[in-house]
Amino acid sequence: MEQAIIDKIFEILSHKNQNPTTELVYKNDFTLLVAVLLSAQATDISVNIATKPLFERFDTPEKMVCLGEEGLKEYIRSIGLFNHKAKNIIGLSNLLINHYNGRVPNHFDALVQLPGVGRKTANVVLNCLFNQPTIAVDTHVFRVAKRIGLAKGTTAEKVEAELLAAIDQKWRKHAHHWLILHGRYICKARNPNCTLCPITTYCTYYQSKL
Repeated sequence: MEQAIIDKIFEILSHKNQNPTTELVYKNDFTLLVAVLLSAQATDISVNIATKPLFERFDTPEKMVCLGEEGLKEYIRSIGLFNHKAKNIIGLSNLLINHYNGRVPNHFDALVQLPGVGRKTANVVLNCLFNQPTIAVDTHVFRVAKRIGLAKGTTAEKVEAELLAAIDQKWRKHAHHWLILHGRYICKARNPNCTLCPITTYCTYYQSKL
C-alpha cells in the first residue's frame, strides 16, 4: 500500500478520535498490566466487570501477593483461562517486588520476562503507560490490518513488523488504538459494517467487492 494512502487512512481515523486510549479501566501502572494480561482471549467489558472490585482492594503487587492465587481466582473466575492467569499474576507480582521495587518496568525485554506477558501485553503497557510508539497486535489489529491492506503477515509478530515499517511516526503512537476501535465497532470479524466505514475508498477488501 502506498504511503500516501496509509497516511490518508490514519488521517481519517484520527479525525474520528484524536486521542484514543485503551478501554480497559485501571488505577495505576500495575493494574493496567494486570488488566491487559487478563484481556487475552476475553473482552475488555468482561475484564472491567471482574477487575472493578479487585482493583478497589488489591491495586499493588504487594497486596496482590497477599491476596494469593486462590483468592485472586474468586475475583476473575468469570474470565477465560482464569486459573492460568491467576498463577501468572501472582508470579509477576512477586517478580515486580523482588526485582523492580514493585514498579512496572518500562523496557520491552524486561516486560516479556514477566509471567504471562507476551509481545502484545508488553507493547500495550509501553504505549499506554510510557508513551512509546509501539504497535500491539491483538486479534482486531491483525484482522483489520490484513483486511484493509496494511499488512500481509501470517503471524502477529510479522504483522507488527509490517505496520511499524509502513506507518509514519506521526501516527504510530495511536495507530493500534485506531485499528482496535475500528475492528471492534465497524470492521467486525464476521459482518464488517462497510456502510458505516469512513475508509472504504482505501480498503482493499471493500474495493475487491465492487
